[in-house]
Parts: sequence; C-alpha cells; structure tokens
Amino acid sequence: MSESELERQREALEAAAFRRLRDHLRARPEVQNIDMMNLAGFCRNCLSRWYQEEAEARGIALDKAAAREIVYGEPYEDWRAKHQTEASAEQKAAFAARNPGH
Repeated sequence: MSESELERQREALEAAAFRRLRDHLRARPEVQNIDMMNLAGFCRNCLSRWYQEEAEARGIALDKAAAREIVYGEPYEDWRAKHQTEASAEQKAAFAARNPGH
C-alpha cells in the first residue's frame, strides 16, 4: 500500500471512530457534560469546539451552533431542555478544582 493510501485509510478509520464516539454520546444523554469534564477533561461542547476549529483550519465556515448540532444530533438548546440537569454542589466543586479559570 502506498503512503497516501495508508494515510487515507488512517483518516477513514479516525473518522469512523469519531462517528462512533458521537453516536455513543448521543445515545447516552443521561451522562451530563459536567461529569464528563470532571472524569475525562472534555465534554460534548469541547468535541463540538474541536470540530469547529478543525473546519476553520481548513477554510470551512462552521458556526458554534452548527458544530454543536453535529455533535448533539439536534440544536443544543433542545438537547439542554430535554436532558441537562442542574449540577450538584459537589459536581460544581469538582469542576472548579479540576478546571481553574474555565
């Protein structure tokens, strides 16, 4: 296999893995973003921001709302209304301790 074919194959696998992660997160709306931030250091919003930044780096216009809809599978405000719960004092304290200045 040529170097360019290997690169295309690698990119296809990475894209497939991203789609699986996106779909997994869509199927698990009970997992709150604050829990993801506290445990893994990233959340759905981070993932959508990274997506938007990569689009911009390639000269593709993509606004924040559109990037979030790609990750959430629906408009962000709709997802929040359906699935987001108020963070507990413990969750907020853990977030503040792990993410100073965020």
